[in-house]
Amino acid sequence: MKKNTILKDALILTVITLIAGGLLGLVYEVTKKPIANQQEKAKQEAYKAVFEDADSFEVCVEAEDADLAEALEEQGFEAQKINEIMEAKDASGETLGYAVNVTTSEGYGGDITFSMGVQLDGTLNGISILSISETAGLGMNATKDEFKNQFSDKNAEAFEVTKAGASDENEINAISGATITSKAVTGGVNAGICAFNYVKEGE
Repeated sequence: MKKNTILKDALILTVITLIAGGLLGLVYEVTKKPIANQQEKAKQEAYKAVFEDADSFEVCVEAEDADLAEALEEQGFEAQKINEIMEAKDASGETLGYAVNVTTSEGYGGDITFSMGVQLDGTLNGISILSISETAGLGMNATKDEFKNQFSDKNAEAFEVTKAGASDENEINAISGATITSKAVTGGVNAGICAFNYVKEGE
């Protein structure tokens, strides 16, 4: 009798597990496309934010580009990933520059993903953060214009973070109490510049 009860309970648990798994799979399938669409929309809006003059964006380098990955690694960008590089074009189809989507794993709270716009001469239009999970009131201040605008209208081979007050074109003021976040974003921007140079060299 006891054995039958155990078998019955096991059967019920199995059925419940199968139903729950099926429902989870169904929810995933139903929400997968809307989530992907929302993510793509946010990404396009970020591209437009860093390249207001662009009429359209076309993929010119994808994340799976092995040569780009090698170029980044050679420059020491092992914690940074280029998700894609978009060619920013005006209404007539002329290339204005590039919008680069970057993820850095060096944030205090984990990955930080942002887009950056780079004109053909290497001048940055700025950055637009897509995903960040830093400490409220500290690292999250990286989303504020006071920090982000430091990258706008700048042309430098690489940026560096300073706590002493930025005085040179390539210096970025650290966010108070969030040096790790500041360095993470700046490192990501430097990886983006490396990716831009990779594209320019290949033209």
